[in-house]
Amino acid sequence: MKTLLIVYHSMTGGTRQMADAAVRGAQHEPGVAVRLLHAAEATADDVLAADGYVFATPENLAAMSGQMKDFFDRCYYGVLDRVNGRPYATLVCAGSDGSNAARQIARIATGWRLKAVAEPLIVCTHAQTPEAILAPKHIAPADLARCQALGEALAAGLALGIF
Repeated sequence: MKTLLIVYHSMTGGTRQMADAAVRGAQHEPGVAVRLLHAAEATADDVLAADGYVFATPENLAAMSGQMKDFFDRCYYGVLDRVNGRPYATLVCAGSDGSNAARQIARIATGWRLKAVAEPLIVCTHAQTPEAILAPKHIAPADLARCQALGEALAAGLALGIF
């Protein structure tokens, strides 16, 4: 049995919706156990026990969220050189761009020597005012379908031994 670990942080619900959609997609694949963990709860042991990863974060001030950064800070050295070559993908719920948050995760994943198996999936909510930024997010069905497809593809690749 392979394990896909999805680590997320969400402040206004958008990233959680994206992570849940990836879980739904991944659960279609028999032979793959899917674990969804909030970034504050995920540990180095969770990372070591998984065969592949989805990292899901909101864009905060043009960066990944502080909770995701904390997750990587807490786990980085405990898994360094122990997860080389494992596949990963990134989900970003962005207010304006999201590319810098995706780049930050890619740099960390490069340090862990993970293998990106998809381009970062960035959903832009266009939230630009304080009220819109703090408001609960509602991710469009088409974007959730893309997140679900990413989860399904990553799980299928794990099950087939492609990754």
